[in-house]
Amino acid sequence: MEPREAMIHALERRPPVPGTKVPHFELVFFPTMEALGRVHPTHRIYAGWSPVWDSMTEKERDLHRRDMCDVYVQAASKYAQDAILVSGCPWDVPEELPRQLEICREMSGDRYFLAASIGPTFAIPDGNTMERFAYRIAEEPEKLKEEAETNLAEGIRRTEGLARQGFVDGICLCSDYCFNRGPFLSPAMFSEFVTPYLARFIQACRDAGLYTIKHTDGNILPILDQLVQARPHALHSLDPQAGVDIAEVKRRVGKDVCLVGNVNCGLLQTGTNDEVVEDCRYALRSGMPGGGYIYSTSNCVFTGMALERYELMLSVREREGVY
Repeated sequence: MEPREAMIHALERRPPVPGTKVPHFELVFFPTMEALGRVHPTHRIYAGWSPVWDSMTEKERDLHRRDMCDVYVQAASKYAQDAILVSGCPWDVPEELPRQLEICREMSGDRYFLAASIGPTFAIPDGNTMERFAYRIAEEPEKLKEEAETNLAEGIRRTEGLARQGFVDGICLCSDYCFNRGPFLSPAMFSEFVTPYLARFIQACRDAGLYTIKHTDGNILPILDQLVQARPHALHSLDPQAGVDIAEVKRRVGKDVCLVGNVNCGLLQTGTNDEVVEDCRYALRSGMPGGGYIYSTSNCVFTGMALERYELMLSVREREGVY
């Protein structure tokens, strides 16, 4: 199967085809300078990107767009990735995401599954706003729900626009909900302030003909049933550093949702080669049976990860990730 086909096959949890490889996707592949000699698109947005962007001619902007998209496509080609998440940098220029999706599709044809990141639900607040958010849950819950409705409507508007454009296959919902010890909100609060809006957004994506991959790091087990009930096509990243065992998740919900991830980023950074290989094997052995699994790290291939460790992870797939 072509990469896009393989992704869709897994997302729809179809029975595996003998002789095919388990599909592979990384939310972000950052070390493009080492791998390709090219600056990663999201590394270009700092140091006053937007003022620089505003001062460019349209020709200069288009050269940047095409260069960024070429980085995505070349990385996917070199490392046998079946999907590309297009960031749409600079992020604060809304029209860039649809333009870059179009260019990626133009460059790669229908070879890769193209995804965009839209996460309209409440996530873990940053350190500057966490205390205030906690007070608001107690003091003004209805206002929070009004904000949730506004965020949801904007997310649906953007998603429907991308769907009408016709170049995107799926949406990655990248709002993080959990720490290593569990979700930021209790399961009861999560069911009130997140789950209803998450479910409605996912349904809007489905209605628009798009697949959904729900990403969150951390220990998702206390809210696993709620996440699955929201009906995403897939869950990412099944974080083993937070005690998430892919074998347990497969047993509990593998018939209802595709699983993505579980290769331990901590071991890729600090473990021995033997530990990395055994961890990769565990993810494959636990995730692959019956299909509905996409091979991936438990977060992303982040800046500072040794490229040879990622390549070691891929070599295990090459040998042992075949149905």
